[in-house]
Amino acid sequence: MRKRTELPRSLSPDGFTVAEARLAGVTPKRLSSADLEAPFHGVRVAASGVTGVRDLARAYAAIMPAGHYFSHVTAAQLLGMPLPWSATRDARLHVSVVAPDRAPQGSGIAGHTVFSHPGVWLVGGLTVQNPVSTWCELAPLVGLDDLIALGDHLLGVVDPPYTSEDLVEAVAGRAGHRGIRRLRAALEWVRPRVESRQETRLRLLIVRAGLPEPETNVYLPLRYQRRRVRGDLVYLRYRTLVEYDGEQHRTDDVQFARDVDRLDGVMAEDWRVIRVLKETPDAEVLSRLDQALRSRGWRPGSRAD
Repeated sequence: MRKRTELPRSLSPDGFTVAEARLAGVTPKRLSSADLEAPFHGVRVAASGVTGVRDLARAYAAIMPAGHYFSHVTAAQLLGMPLPWSATRDARLHVSVVAPDRAPQGSGIAGHTVFSHPGVWLVGGLTVQNPVSTWCELAPLVGLDDLIALGDHLLGVVDPPYTSEDLVEAVAGRAGHRGIRRLRAALEWVRPRVESRQETRLRLLIVRAGLPEPETNVYLPLRYQRRRVRGDLVYLRYRTLVEYDGEQHRTDDVQFARDVDRLDGVMAEDWRVIRVLKETPDAEVLSRLDQALRSRGWRPGSRAD
């Protein structure tokens, strides 16, 4: 069996154009070999080299014209924003361009034309719409709670984090656009320092049940602990803490031991601790929290701080 000719090293392993390959001396027959795939017209990548949206975006970047950028759901995925599964079912790449340029077309591409440049980030060499503009454009595509979780992500996880004022300004600039009502509604519920979708969901569950709103990821005023302790959802006035334990807390033995030690220290200083797992029923969370708050003097209608 004859060995395949090695491709020139000048061709990017992430994806290269047929035109680049031909200029480098690669024959048409070599470009049609089984070890190469064509995710887009005029692009080749190593077979099985595209395993996710990032690989797909890198391959498309080989032919993406200057001035075009990844947007909408694709931008959110490349930026690591927390999307619901339903928003990612469409595997097409979303690519935007500013008018009068025309939106890109082609198999696997969802093209968009906008009328003002949103500002872009460079993420792993890819030109991506900035996170706050992406948040705004996702408003018609996701539900209210998902939009709140995305807003929480901007204020709590993005580095450096956005501010509430940044989001207010962005929403004000979207007047008349699709999803503006949902954006305005989400803006009322977005909070700083939130670190996961589950924390957002848990906070919304608590407040919508009529319980007081907790502070998000603040340090506890403890007297005897050697290290500062930060809680997920905190009631300083009632010395009550709600902690969400994600998968990493149970699969990482070191992390689990640290959590146990940390929360033992919190309870030793007379704090009530409500630990919530993914499997914990909502009704149980609310019942335990209601009892804990009442034991510390809270009553419906009283202040939470």
